[in-house]
Amino acid sequence: MRADSWGQLVTELILSDDELGLFTDLYELTMLQAYWAESMHASAVFSLFFRKPPTNRNFMLACGQEHVAHLVLQVRFPRQQLDRLATVGMFQDEFLRWLEGFRFTGEILAMPEGTPVFPHEPLLEVRAPVAEAQLLETLIMNHVTTETVLASKAARVALAADERPVMDFGMRRMHGADAALRGVRAYRVGGIGATSNVLGSLRHGLPASGTMAHSFIQAHPDETDAFRTYGQLYPGTTLLVDTYDTLAAVDKVIALVRDEGLEIGAIRLDSGDLREFSLTARERLDAAGLRDIKIVVSGGLDEWIIQELLDGDAPIDSFGVGTEMGASVDSPSLDLAYKLTEYDGKPRLKNAPGKQLHPGPKQVWRFTDINGRYSHDEITGRAETRDGEPLLEPVIREGAPVRGEPDTGEAKDRAWAAIARFPERMRELEQLETPYPVRFSDALEQLRQDTIRNLG
Repeated sequence: MRADSWGQLVTELILSDDELGLFTDLYELTMLQAYWAESMHASAVFSLFFRKPPTNRNFMLACGQEHVAHLVLQVRFPRQQLDRLATVGMFQDEFLRWLEGFRFTGEILAMPEGTPVFPHEPLLEVRAPVAEAQLLETLIMNHVTTETVLASKAARVALAADERPVMDFGMRRMHGADAALRGVRAYRVGGIGATSNVLGSLRHGLPASGTMAHSFIQAHPDETDAFRTYGQLYPGTTLLVDTYDTLAAVDKVIALVRDEGLEIGAIRLDSGDLREFSLTARERLDAAGLRDIKIVVSGGLDEWIIQELLDGDAPIDSFGVGTEMGASVDSPSLDLAYKLTEYDGKPRLKNAPGKQLHPGPKQVWRFTDINGRYSHDEITGRAETRDGEPLLEPVIREGAPVRGEPDTGEAKDRAWAAIARFPERMRELEQLETPYPVRFSDALEQLRQDTIRNLG
């Protein structure tokens, strides 16, 4: 295969920087051409939020919004990409030449990554000439949806594990290379302790961890030989014991450690009755004096199964979670909206049934009670002030960053410090009957009514 063909394959796997301008829905570009044709270049404010949380989510963990705020500064339309765009047959040559000079020149405010967020609260707001702000819609929504959904699922799994380590085993069943890589970033924020994803580990600073596959055992004529070889090559490793007879394999591990001094850190259970196998395995390991050998479980786990295992006193030390977390199977989507709330200094809104919108640029304030616990949030106009904690902070101003790229380690610490300050019921897996209180300020409510009246 020629070198340029290999390059094409890599580009198809991971979006290249010079394609960022084309990573958008067609209507974004057709609207841009219409704005350009009408000479509509006034400043606009767009707000990113969701109206309803996914099932069983008492909070969402905002993730990706600061990262994508920096990414938009790389959006360009190189000549090669404009030639490709011209083949669509809908765009004037003069407009395409105008696109060639595209640069984001506006400002972006965002919640810090790892901030718990609730319905109607802006995770991010953009103020820029309307065409610039409009173009960013798809790119921003894609990044923030993916990472917020995965970080929120990861937080639920980590909460269920009750401080026991959780490893990400999900990349083989995730929706493409990009989701698998950005997922590792979200998992770190959500509290996952390690990943099997090598590139994701190296990119995002989450420790790499893994055990072995059944195929390694199957490829050897004898299970004990497979264990011995792997244990000698990787002292302190984890051995997978359910290829043939789980408890017989546990006995083989015990014999190798006791009789040959093999250094084994853990055994891994991947199928069957995980509670019963873990109880029996723990009994046999302890009886042999091997209390330091830990038990890892995997195989179709989610937060509900983990909670059930621990409620049943299963002696499990850590969990490997794959598909259920990697695809956020129970709630794989987040209905984010990116809506115009101001144009040319005038408030704008959408007032369709079930999709009402409050106009104007905003701020979100978080309040605490006398015990230091978070008690409620208030969404206000940007110019309003409160004595709570303001959540939207400047990231980009006049087309340049005013703060560095977000650090996922700091985001994780921020997330878990915040989660600990919410009422304990917020950390439960079940959906709360009474959600966390979020209200709009009186001034915003009045602005909404005035805007509806003025627009007829």
